[in-house]
Amino acid sequence: MRKVAILGIGQTKIDEHWDKSLKEIGGEAAFLAMQDAGIDKVDALYVGNMLSSTISTQNQLGTFFSDWIGLWKQESVKIEAACGSGAAAFRSALMAVASGDVESAMVLGVEKMTDKAGKDITASLATAADADYELEQGISFVGINALIMRRYMHEFGWKHEDFAPFSINAHANALHNPFARLHEKVTTEKFEKSSNIASPIHLLDASPVGDGAAAIIIVPADKVPPHSRILVTASASSTDSIAVHSRRDPLFLNAAYLSSKQAYQMAGIQLDDIDFFELHDAFSIMAVLSLEACGFAERGSGVRLGLENKIGVQSQLPVCTRGGLKARGHPVGATGVYQLVEVIQQLRGQCEKTQVDGAKIGMAQNIGGSGASVITHILQVG
Repeated sequence: MRKVAILGIGQTKIDEHWDKSLKEIGGEAAFLAMQDAGIDKVDALYVGNMLSSTISTQNQLGTFFSDWIGLWKQESVKIEAACGSGAAAFRSALMAVASGDVESAMVLGVEKMTDKAGKDITASLATAADADYELEQGISFVGINALIMRRYMHEFGWKHEDFAPFSINAHANALHNPFARLHEKVTTEKFEKSSNIASPIHLLDASPVGDGAAAIIIVPADKVPPHSRILVTASASSTDSIAVHSRRDPLFLNAAYLSSKQAYQMAGIQLDDIDFFELHDAFSIMAVLSLEACGFAERGSGVRLGLENKIGVQSQLPVCTRGGLKARGHPVGATGVYQLVEVIQQLRGQCEKTQVDGAKIGMAQNIGGSGASVITHILQVG
C-alpha cells in the first residue's frame, strides 16, 4: 500500500444557511479544497452524508455533487455510517489512493439540517439507533445518551456539574474558529443553569446541529513536497452492537477501544506521542467515554481530565481544539471531515490562538450512532 498525503482542504462556516442549498454548501467546500490543492479535478469523489434522503429528499449524492463541481465520468459515491459518515468516506478514499486504484480523491462531508422542523430532525437522527428495539420504544437519540450518562453518574459517583469543563473548553476554543457555529463563552454556572433536555443532559451538554460542508483532497505521498507533507499514518474502523442494551458493557465504547488500538499499531506510536485529539463530543458523556476507551483515562475517571485542566490547548491532552462538535457544530454526515480538516490545520500551524505548540501527530475519532461504528485516523507531519 502506498503512503498517502493531504493536498488540499476546504470548509464552510456551520450555520443556518437558509439562502444556500445542499448543492451550494457542498460545492463551496469542494471548490475551496481544489483551490487550496492547486488543482481543478480529481479521479474520484467520496461523499459523507447521513440525512440527505430524509431532510433534503436527495439520494445519489456522488453523482449529484460530481455533476455540480464538474467531475464528470469519475467514480463518485455516497458513504453512510450515521454520524460517522464523514470519516467513513475519508477511509474509503484513503484505501482507493493507497491501493493505487486512483491517483487523487476528494472527500466531501456535507449535511443540511435546518430546513426541517426540530421534530423531523430528531426523528431522522434516531435512525442511527436500532429501529426494532430502541426506536420502537419511542426513545430519541438524546434520550439514549441521557440513559448512558445517568448510569455513568450512578456507577462512578460523578455529578452533572463535573462534566462542565468539556463544554467550557470547547466553547473557549470555538471563539477563535471563524467556521464554528457558536461563539459564546460558557461557565460552570451557565452550564448548570442551561435547559434540561433529557435528564441529566442539559442544553450545554449537547452539540448543535447545523448546515455545513468540509472537503479534503488526498494523493500519493510522493506527489507532495516533503517540507509541507502531512501523512495519513493510520485508519482503523470497528463496530459494536447498534443497540446499547445489547452490549456487554454499555458504559464502555468497545468499538472506540478497538479502532484506536489498531490505529496506534498502524501508526507505530504510543499514547504519549499524540499531541492533540479531535474527539466526538456530540454529548459531554461521549467525550468522557471516548477518552476512557482510547486509553487516556481509566474506566470511570475520564471526567477527571476536565476537572484537572488537562484538556486545554496548552495542557496535557488538548481536545476539540477548534470547538469540537459541541461548539463548532455537528452537521452529522460532515462532522468527521471537519475533524480531519481541523487536524490538518493544527499540523500546518494554522490555528493561531488555539494552536498546539509543536504539534506533529494528531488523532481524530468519529462515532456513528451511540458507539455502534467508530473510525479513528492518525495524521502526522511527514
